Amino acid sequence: MPFWGLQKQLGIDVDSWLVRQSMPQPYGQAAVCHAFEREWVECGHGLGQTRARRECQLEYEDFMECMNRTKMAQRLRIILEQRDKMIKQGKYTPPDHHMGKEQPRP
Repeated sequence: MPFWGLQKQLGIDVDSWLVRQSMPQPYGQAAVCHAFEREWVECGHGLGQTRARRECQLEYEDFMECMNRTKMAQRLRIILEQRDKMIKQGKYTPPDHHMGKEQPRP
């Protein structure tokens, strides 16, 4: 926390220039990953780059997962592989609406 609120006194918001998710969003709602990025920036504020990389690793990983969804995509791939394996073994039969065989609608 700064000793003087210089940004407030000058009427500027430097954080919106530094933080990707802070820019104005449609309809005035916060961006999806805004909270994660804010936590990461607040964690690393005033620590220095080397120390912040070590101490704020969890916040950074959460932010990157929110932006890229790599862990979620990997988990979905594993689930689909398991489903295909069970179908091949005959232990699982997907519902008709998952196979494109649903009844015609009136």
